Amino acid sequence: MSFIPLSQSSSQNVLKRVRLIATDMDGTLTYQGKFTPKLLQALQELAIANIPVLIVTGRSAGWVNGLVSYLPVVGAIAENGGLAYFQPDISEMIVPISNLAEHRHRLAQTFADLKTHFPHLQESSDNRFRLTDWTFDIQKLTETDLQHLSDRCQSQGWSFTYSTVQCHIKMPNQDKAIALTHVLQHHFPNLQPDQVLTVGDSPNDESLFDSDRFPLSVGVANVLHYGDRLIYQPTYVTHAAEVEGFCEVAKMVIEANHH
Repeated sequence: MSFIPLSQSSSQNVLKRVRLIATDMDGTLTYQGKFTPKLLQALQELAIANIPVLIVTGRSAGWVNGLVSYLPVVGAIAENGGLAYFQPDISEMIVPISNLAEHRHRLAQTFADLKTHFPHLQESSDNRFRLTDWTFDIQKLTETDLQHLSDRCQSQGWSFTYSTVQCHIKMPNQDKAIALTHVLQHHFPNLQPDQVLTVGDSPNDESLFDSDRFPLSVGVANVLHYGDRLIYQPTYVTHAAEVEGFCEVAKMVIEANHH
């Protein structure tokens, strides 16, 4: 796995084109699961520099709806591409679900089935605030376990992904890249793909690293933990991990746009 360090001087010219940053949240905007003063400062500086930030996260509709109200971001995609929220108070379903109650019932049945094979699975604390997917905690699951869970979900017509914090049962056409492409077409129609910088750190960000869709992507340094598990790999990698890595990205984008 070989990445180009973002700090290379050649990246400066590329970053000059950036007009929007689409970033993952957990493990990318956080430090040990928390927001930091440095993050808030970086987001504010990007807003002042007229570089909008769009969060693209696996977190729940309930959590993300609140975050968009409080953070200086242009909007957020929740539930790995299930739906999106924009300022001020606009929400949009991205995956088509005709009956939400029935949809959640089917997700619950699939989770119950997974528990017959993995009795220790624990529903995530934010699962009650979800609309389009179902999540459970990733603790104590090995790489082999994750593959078994993925195979079982797929055999029942679902898709499966995971992040640093949780596993997701979701619809097959529900992923971050599909949702981001939809949002860009409908809300930022003047932007070209190479003007969008995608940032992430884990397997559920993998679609954002697909260079055919998004030629400009960055992994914060903790993406290296996933080594060979990523089919698509980010173009660049930061020196620092987690939110320090995102702050590195923000600083370089602002500097590139000022030169």
